[in-house]
Amino acid sequence: MPRWLPRALVLALALYACFQLGSWAFHQLIGLLVNVLLAFFLALAIEPAVGRMAARGMRRGLATFLVFFGVLVVGVGFVVLLGSMLAGQIVAMVEDFPKYLDALIKWTNVTFHTDLSRVEVQDSVLSSEWLQKYVQNSASGVLDVSATVLGGLFRLLTIFLFAFYFAADGPRLRRALCSVLPPARQAEVLRAWEIAVDKTGGYLYSRGLMALISGAAHFVLFEILEVPYAPALAVWVGLVSQFIPTIGTYLAGALPMLIAFTVNPWYAVWVLGFVVVYQQFENYVLQPKLTSKTVDIHPAVAFGSVIAGTALLGAVGALIAIPAVATLQAFLGAYVKRYDVTDDPRVHGHRRYGEAVVARLQKALHHKKEL
Repeated sequence: MPRWLPRALVLALALYACFQLGSWAFHQLIGLLVNVLLAFFLALAIEPAVGRMAARGMRRGLATFLVFFGVLVVGVGFVVLLGSMLAGQIVAMVEDFPKYLDALIKWTNVTFHTDLSRVEVQDSVLSSEWLQKYVQNSASGVLDVSATVLGGLFRLLTIFLFAFYFAADGPRLRRALCSVLPPARQAEVLRAWEIAVDKTGGYLYSRGLMALISGAAHFVLFEILEVPYAPALAVWVGLVSQFIPTIGTYLAGALPMLIAFTVNPWYAVWVLGFVVVYQQFENYVLQPKLTSKTVDIHPAVAFGSVIAGTALLGAVGALIAIPAVATLQAFLGAYVKRYDVTDDPRVHGHRRYGEAVVARLQKALHHKKEL
């Protein structure tokens, strides 16, 4: 046996053990790492506001606290406003449920020539096995729902705490990171950091402006149709449609359609049509103008980045995918050399007519020779 073989086996086993230990630790800490990543992007998003306030003489800690306090006030106000709307609407639907049930039973009797009554329907529903199983499962799932809510609140607190430290100690963090790098690398890291702040902050602020415009437009529609809780629904549509990628538009339009349907079924159709038309206006007119200087990426690239981010990190990946890709594109663009494009019709997808005629003649002559 060679003398180096035992050492090689021990080294291989040690490396394998370290790999297994690192893999186990990574899977155990994946939730914390995702929270830290989300907190970092949140800190980048509020960095412009904190930087402006700090440049005017305010301490960074106080400036960060004021920004987070404003975000917290807006978030709590939105939840309270939406919660009051949903509670009032649920109470109204429960009170009107007998009327809806009578109308449904009447339509069923007329259409299918049956002889149903509300008492029979209620007795059959209350005595059904599926209702009893549903009540039992709901009672046993109360603890699970409570644990999920508490876990979500703890995760949100963790994200805000890390984001506060990242934003308040931003200069110290950059200094600590650059202290272990050579001067040339320090300039590149600081440039990447600056681009990330600009793109992430620009993405957030442009989305906020589009949410404000979308909410105002839908508020006018809801007021014209006299849909209940028009302000809350407008805020819901504006925020959800802009800050939830890909499916946010459909989630935002579903709730107003449901509320409008309780007033008049045709109002739900009007809401659906307005949502579709406004979405096209936003995609082709409003969004290119507002995001051309902040997050200038192709719509196909944005869609693909959202899908990739969702596959990697779920909802968090979908949320940070667009600013991350915009940052990477801007950073790489500074190192890619570009040249002037020649004035050739083929660049625009058109072949020159003379070349097309020559190609047809050559093809015909070649075919004739073969015959």
